[in-house]
Amino acid sequence: MNDQNTKFKTVRFRRKDFEIFKRYKVFVQKLPKTISNIEDGKQVIRSSGSIGANYIEANEALSKKDFIMRIMICRKEAKETGYWLELLDVPEELESERKRLLQEATELRKIFGAILEKSK
Repeated sequence: MNDQNTKFKTVRFRRKDFEIFKRYKVFVQKLPKTISNIEDGKQVIRSSGSIGANYIEANEALSKKDFIMRIMICRKEAKETGYWLELLDVPEELESERKRLLQEATELRKIFGAILEKSK
């Protein structure tokens, strides 16, 4: 974002925070290769990757309106990631990892919601 718009820049993810988004990919790779897991897993990877990509775009926003739109997309993608995680057929030994990823997606949705509230 340019200097005149820094008043609405609220949070910066550190490099290590992007590891969150990589964890979704690694999790999907561990799943049994059923038709439904392949398709739903692709959706998990797309939506979780979109969170990080849109957050980067938000930090380079050209206007407050652009920033808000990108953060709204981040929140939407976090919610969608949770949806697709719920649909996966997960073996018992991976269930705790899925729950942890669901919790992260919920926390991200709340973080982006808070950013939106503070930005309006």
